[in-house]
Amino acid sequence: MMPLVFAKNGETQIVKKIGGSEEVRRHLENLGFTVGGTVTIINSLAGNVIVKVKDSRIAINEDMARRIMI
Repeated sequence: MMPLVFAKNGETQIVKKIGGSEEVRRHLENLGFTVGGTVTIINSLAGNVIVKVKDSRIAINEDMARRIMI
């Protein structure tokens, strides 16, 4: 398991765990990040990532990306 920030561009990964407080986990789940769901890394720049989740593109900062384990 590793944080989402370490995934390579173009890779599709499965979310294994979402960390952080209850509020952070709820926010990420509202964006579409669910355990067992897939995410595809579109682009990464200075730790911030753009991912494809459930046919939507979402940009998240490095802090949030480190809470998503793949």
